[in-house]
Amino acid sequence: MATRGSSRNAAPRNPERGGIIGKLVSVLFLIALLGGLYIFRYPLLGAAGGFWVVSDEPAPADAIVILGDDNYEADRATRGAELYRGRWAPLVVASGRYLRPYASIAQLMQRDLTERGVPASAVVVFPHRAANTLEEAKDLRQLAGDRHWRHVLVVTSNFHTRRTRYIFRRVWPPGSEFRVISANDVNYDPSAWWHTRDGLKTFLYESVSICVAAWELSGSK
Repeated sequence: MATRGSSRNAAPRNPERGGIIGKLVSVLFLIALLGGLYIFRYPLLGAAGGFWVVSDEPAPADAIVILGDDNYEADRATRGAELYRGRWAPLVVASGRYLRPYASIAQLMQRDLTERGVPASAVVVFPHRAANTLEEAKDLRQLAGDRHWRHVLVVTSNFHTRRTRYIFRRVWPPGSEFRVISANDVNYDPSAWWHTRDGLKTFLYESVSICVAAWELSGSK
């Protein structure tokens, strides 16, 4: 048993020493983390850009639905026409919002489709006033119900596919089958999106938009 004298003469502990070592370890860990992020920045950025891109394999369907607001090169219409020529469905829906009371994006898409080999008789022109993908999905749900379509292929730009799948899963009724098909977009390269202004804008826009969609649909089943 230690005597009172030996206890009184023991060297006092320095509480600051442990705190300094802990802070040093934390700083070194942060430096290593930042260094790793810098070294692997390109693979990480590519993985982040590819996160937005999902695509199902096409299957026979009642209709091919092309979402509105196609780009200047008509990449969505091009992919939809390819699916039609592949005989995956007998009809193609040209969906698009009104630009004026007498003109819509759907009409522009109709022309894009016919120029790419889809007969005018196979194009369903579907103009609407939807302001976003959620509203468009609801309008298309009504169209599919009126036409008794149970299986559809939904074509949209590559960066827009994950958000589209999420919204359609929450909006379309149980029992309906849809497959989201990715159309390559000339303005968005998932592996190098940070190199262009369009790529940066698209990535940031999708990051915000999917959060908005999740908030809007948070109360739905």
